[in-house]
Amino acid sequence: MLFNTLTYAVFFAIVFVIAWLLRSRPRARLLFLLGASYYFYSEWDVRFLPLIIGSSSADFWLAQRIHQAKTQGARRAWLIGTVVMNLGVLAFFKYAQFGFDAARGLLSLFDVQIPPEQLEIALPVGISFFTFESMSYVIDVYRREFEPHDSYFEYLTFVAFFPHLVAGPIVRPRDLLPQLGRAPVWDPERGSAAIFLVTLGLIKKVVIGDYLAVNLVDRVFDSPLMYSALEVYAAVLGYALQIYCDFSGYTDIAIGSAALLGVIFPKNFDSPYKAHSITDFWRRWHISLSTWLRDYLYIPLGGNRHGKLKTYRNLLLTMLLGGLWHGAAWTFVVWGGIHGMLLAIERLAKDLLRARGASSANLGPPNPWLRPLQVLLTFHLVCAAWIFFRSESFTGALLIFDRLASGTTYHPNLSAPVVAVLAIGLVFHFVPERLYEGARDGFVRMPAVAQGALLFGCMVLLRKMVQADAVPFVYFQF
Repeated sequence: MLFNTLTYAVFFAIVFVIAWLLRSRPRARLLFLLGASYYFYSEWDVRFLPLIIGSSSADFWLAQRIHQAKTQGARRAWLIGTVVMNLGVLAFFKYAQFGFDAARGLLSLFDVQIPPEQLEIALPVGISFFTFESMSYVIDVYRREFEPHDSYFEYLTFVAFFPHLVAGPIVRPRDLLPQLGRAPVWDPERGSAAIFLVTLGLIKKVVIGDYLAVNLVDRVFDSPLMYSALEVYAAVLGYALQIYCDFSGYTDIAIGSAALLGVIFPKNFDSPYKAHSITDFWRRWHISLSTWLRDYLYIPLGGNRHGKLKTYRNLLLTMLLGGLWHGAAWTFVVWGGIHGMLLAIERLAKDLLRARGASSANLGPPNPWLRPLQVLLTFHLVCAAWIFFRSESFTGALLIFDRLASGTTYHPNLSAPVVAVLAIGLVFHFVPERLYEGARDGFVRMPAVAQGALLFGCMVLLRKMVQADAVPFVYFQF
């Protein structure tokens, strides 16, 4: 059930009305939201509903066992069991197919042919996100940062709550669980801001992300040899906008949907292409994942506590594993490796500044006039890494770089509408935050009739820009 479809609009309208009718009966409301979330997930493939129920039930029980354990050894043993179970399930669904394909290729050398369909494993949508959320709960209980939750059904709802179920944001238990146990309070201004956010998310997804994907990005990445360097460069910029508008658009709809139900999610994007360094980029891009990797991978590896060389190693390992998290493909590993190396280089530069007695050991520009150059450089480094992320293979990625190096400038495939959408997407990303906040606050202050008229205009725009079929969100594949 895609957020950018009429089916979801009808589903959410029904959930919204019933959930608020049950606001004075928190237990009934909770069970209704849990049932609605499971229905939402089963609309993709009902066969995997037992997986999310079983996984979250096991983690709820394991957290109780950790809390009740009498010795540190027992606590650690239960934690290891939790990590093995969760990562084992994740590895099977995400990486077993990669192993099967490799084995089939090896057997073919000995004339043993196995039809691909006999070794196909479907990937449950959202498995990475709900697995990480459930693991964070158990690890927090182990660290004594969070008491095990008393309500089994509240915990199931925390994991399965439909706005964040299939593509995040990865909401921490301490942020969401307390909200599920209490009756919500309707705030008209918050409701208007949520509707504004949902509409903005749909515009990002449909008007910018989907349009660029269908009319430029997919065509160039599928057949790069047919395009000039200028057209390929435009497609690389287009993909940077597509993946941002697609994923942040999904996040906007998720946060807005949750807010309309009285639940607040944390911010997940903060204009990432305004970053002046790769470190700054990861403070702005997919914030819930980057903080999860920091808290549950980088810090357990040792963080920056055991010397400079190990700090650089930990940065690289964290990003390599972060790349592998996106899928069983070496292109994702290279993407993560690029970011890991750039983060390590930036940390090395900071260390050198400290060694030379610099008063402020950071990579900020020495004066405001140089900041745009840093932003421009960071943006293009991120775009270069996106080439590996988007390409199906190393061959495809290298073809993109080869075409960029050709320097050709003919551009019959860059139509005026494509260039306009590309330019609008870039300009709106780099406008000051206060303009966005002013637009949101202005919408909130509008009379209901004016809000309705503006929303109707946005729906007309979406209808004109929508593609023949609803384009799935990019991060559904992870």
